[in-house]
Amino acid sequence: MDSRNSIHENIAELRGRIARACRRSDRDQSAVRIIAVTKNFSQQAIRDAISCGLTDFGENRVQEATAKLEQLADCRSAFKLHFIGHLQSNKIGDALEIVDIIHSVDTLRLARLINERAVRKVPVFIQLNIAGEGTKFGFGEDELDSAISSICNLPNLEPLGLMTIAPQADDAQELRPLFAGLRKLNRAYNLRELSMGMSDDFEVAVEEGATMVRIGRAIFGERS
Repeated sequence: MDSRNSIHENIAELRGRIARACRRSDRDQSAVRIIAVTKNFSQQAIRDAISCGLTDFGENRVQEATAKLEQLADCRSAFKLHFIGHLQSNKIGDALEIVDIIHSVDTLRLARLINERAVRKVPVFIQLNIAGEGTKFGFGEDELDSAISSICNLPNLEPLGLMTIAPQADDAQELRPLFAGLRKLNRAYNLRELSMGMSDDFEVAVEEGATMVRIGRAIFGERS
């Protein structure tokens, strides 16, 4: 099987799994957007995914994203680019030139720098380190109230919702309380989007209210 057919089959399977998760939780499948994570995958893989109807792609590194967009200039209007990695301050200007949405505002300093350098209203997610892992970026739950208040007052930022990267778990069901907790926080702050769930845990995330799931391996296979 060639890679294009594999991607097509993987996307069809992914959509089916999301649809079943939505039925289990009495949600409309149209409320869940797939962000295809293309880190270390080629521009041709992106084209193959576009041909299946995907319209949202996520990149972790500004330099890699810039290089791919040069190759995808002919179809750039067909998709939105989401930045989902840790954004370094010296890359903010480059990121703002190419990305549509930033999922990883993880400090007030970063939020303020984006606000200062933006020449348009930038849709952002506020990253929460909901499990308190020392190896992950994001606000602690005790910092969230102050962070959201401050970010909502930055005129060039449009806070869409919360985002988290869940811990690894042997059973995705173990993550249900974390996803449910994020959903409750999102609602408490009256935020409309919720970015959570990856290839190993997206079904539970969808059942608990994710509106965007960030999927790489389940679409494109293992990274080289």
